[in-house]
Amino acid sequence: MQTIWLGGAEWLAVLRIGLGLWWLESWRHKDKKGWFERGTGIAWAADVAAKHRWAAVRTGFRRIVAPRPKVMAYVVVYAELALGLGLITGFLTPVALVAGLLLNLLYLVLMIHDWAEQGQNAMMALSSLVALCAMSWQTWSLDEAIGLFL
Repeated sequence: MQTIWLGGAEWLAVLRIGLGLWWLESWRHKDKKGWFERGTGIAWAADVAAKHRWAAVRTGFRRIVAPRPKVMAYVVVYAELALGLGLITGFLTPVALVAGLLLNLLYLVLMIHDWAEQGQNAMMALSSLVALCAMSWQTWSLDEAIGLFL
C-alpha cells in the first residue's frame, strides 16, 4: 500500500486517535451537572424513546433505562470518556472499538428520525468498524507496547 507522508498502519492509528478525540469531545461538551444532578440527558432520551416509531425501542428504554436513570446517566457519560481515552492511548483498543460501535449503533437506532445525529453516529460507527477490522492498535498504542492483541 502506498500512501502520502505516513504508512497505512500509521494512518489507521490516526483514524483511531481521531475517533478517540471525537468521543472525548462528546464527553467534554456534556453538561455533567445536568446529566447527574437534574437528569437532563436521560430525560431527553426518554422523551425521544417515548415518541419512537419502533415499539422495541420504546419497550427497551422503558425496561432497561427508565428504572435506573442515574446509573444510566453515569454509564453513558463515563463510557464516552473511557472510549475516548482508550482509543487515544490505544489501550484495550479492540474492546473500545466494539463498545464504541455498539454505542453508536444504539444512538443511531434511538435517533433514527434525526438526520443530523445520524451522520455523526454513522461516521463514528464506520470509523470504528474500519479501525477494528484493520487492527489499528498495532501502531502507536499501549496495546502494541505491552503486546496485547497481537
